[in-house]
Amino acid sequence: MGVTVTAIPCLSDNYAWLLKDEATGTIGLCDPGESAPMIPAIEAAGGKLDWIILTHHHGDHIDGVADLVARYGAKVVGATADEHRLPKLDQKVVEGDFFSLGESRARVIDTPGHTRGHIAFYFADGGVLLCGDTLFALGCGRLLEGTPAEMFLSLTKLAALPSETLVCCGHEYTLSNARYALTVEPDNAALQSRAAAAEALRAEGKPTVPVTVGQEMAANPFLRAKDVDTLARIRLGKDNFRG
Repeated sequence: MGVTVTAIPCLSDNYAWLLKDEATGTIGLCDPGESAPMIPAIEAAGGKLDWIILTHHHGDHIDGVADLVARYGAKVVGATADEHRLPKLDQKVVEGDFFSLGESRARVIDTPGHTRGHIAFYFADGGVLLCGDTLFALGCGRLLEGTPAEMFLSLTKLAALPSETLVCCGHEYTLSNARYALTVEPDNAALQSRAAAAEALRAEGKPTVPVTVGQEMAANPFLRAKDVDTLARIRLGKDNFRG
């Protein structure tokens, strides 16, 4: 039956992701940057929280952990490489490990670039990718600690996932990403369509994510970059973009 996923908006433009293993009712929560918005969603899902899943150490992804652990007794899973700057971990993982949420299993993917210890979780049964700040709708994460080569390899791994995989990223950046992406690929019809759809969704106050890997392969210049130099050039362009 697999895992289902729901976006929970928090802070100014973050998303946490509430996951449910349909076979067992086990509940997980990815990257809670604050606790207050999570509680109504957890209560609506049955009032329990079994696991907190962390992609990286930034405060806007972990600052709600302590409150939620105290309230619900949830366990925490995150990267071995980032153990020193994450909340206390009950399960430490590296690339190739599997994390079980009830009967649903997620493969751990090493995705440095935005941060050194960044990881992603891919649930094949349910087609869900928890990618934190590595891959965004129509964009990718800023290279705060990593190199263009690291980010290129990380995005290559994510691009290889099945096209129907849901990209559950950490921020609502789609409109600004679209504006920049259109300067890189102005004649990309798929990108033009995505940009218009994002405008309409945000005008209605709705999230623009999740999207699919297939949609991103058609429209995201960062995921479409053919080499490290191209990725480095367009990432620098985005860093300096003021449109």
